[in-house]
Amino acid sequence: MKNRLAVGALLLAAAACDADAPVSMALDEAAERYVKLALELGEYDHDYVDAYIGPPEWAELVSRNPRPKDDLALAIHALLSDLEAFSPGDVRQARRHKSLLIDVRGMDTRMRMALGESFSFAEEARRIYDVAVPDYDFAEFDRALEEIDRIMPGEGDLAERVDAFRSTLVIPAEVRVAVIDTAINECRRRTLKHLQLPDDESYTLEYVTGQTWSGYNWYKGDNRSLMQINVDFPPKIDAAIRLGCHEGYPGHHVWNVLVENRLLQQEGWVEFTVFPLFSAKGLIGEGTANYGVELAFPGNEKIDYEREVLFPLTGIDPEVAEKLDALSRLTENLSHSLAATAQLYLDGAISREEAIEQRRKYSLSSRSRAEQSVRFIEQYRSYVLNYSLGRDIVRDYIERQADDQPERWRVFEHVLTGLLSASDMTD
Repeated sequence: MKNRLAVGALLLAAAACDADAPVSMALDEAAERYVKLALELGEYDHDYVDAYIGPPEWAELVSRNPRPKDDLALAIHALLSDLEAFSPGDVRQARRHKSLLIDVRGMDTRMRMALGESFSFAEEARRIYDVAVPDYDFAEFDRALEEIDRIMPGEGDLAERVDAFRSTLVIPAEVRVAVIDTAINECRRRTLKHLQLPDDESYTLEYVTGQTWSGYNWYKGDNRSLMQINVDFPPKIDAAIRLGCHEGYPGHHVWNVLVENRLLQQEGWVEFTVFPLFSAKGLIGEGTANYGVELAFPGNEKIDYEREVLFPLTGIDPEVAEKLDALSRLTENLSHSLAATAQLYLDGAISREEAIEQRRKYSLSSRSRAEQSVRFIEQYRSYVLNYSLGRDIVRDYIERQADDQPERWRVFEHVLTGLLSASDMTD
């Protein structure tokens, strides 16, 4: 674990020698309580802890002897109350305090949900992801469908026509590994031109089935990730770059590596030994991962690379690249439909069957893929808005501050490690 405990001890010793020591030590104590409570919550809320890279004995103790739910809820709420009453000593400590407070508020909310309390979609999102849910307009989605219909001529249901077209773009199984590896390597090459990563950073790639998601990054610590791609629905040619950027470079893998090195190793902030999925950092993680695709491949560079490099590897006719690009640009206008359907469904405004039909219609997919999408909503709830709304918030924040690509990369790096949340970027 790269002497994490030793680093923490040295920082505590240094803090004791300056005027800010009481503040630093108080936050260190709160952070340790937070990590241990997060591990306990993970025993009941099995998706809550996305990664843990702290002392193994903390996790082992929790798994052997988790306290009852009611007692855990009281302990979490006591930490929240302590942080709400806490006064940080300087700007640096104030940033850390706010970040910790927001995460504990999210943990308190998930604990209350584990006890059976319910929140509206918007209230859940505010409490956990520090974000205001916009008013979604299905009329806008319908207008996007009308535009797509004009470039997808033919008879019958539009979703069926689009799904049939996209089925011709499946990466052949025999070249899948080569295509995905090529795409990830290009994402990594472009990222390393702008971001400095440790020499030993690495990932392992696996192909899996039986999941509600298309891709996942499991961070293992010490600059290593396990990336998984779900092949229940075999990836299309335009997904290779998206998966490579989102799960790897400059997405989740890069984010976790930078957080471990900058905030855990350099700052000694123990709260970053745990990565809770349901927290305000979830919006940062998904938002930067999705924006990272267009950051690494601005303008037409993604479709150009696919046409010139990936299409030849697959044997798919590169002449369809233009139609694929036009479809991709128009379907971007449907990206918020997932969150819009999730809100209606989770708030009880539509039935499960209606949610499936909405996902089939607005994701322009098969029924089986729409059913998978609804299972994803049921599993992750308001987390789903982080992909579209999170990307928009990150994009708007970065592009308000930077006009050219090098500067955008600099601001992007700050978003990854600067302890920002959605309200910081939208206020």
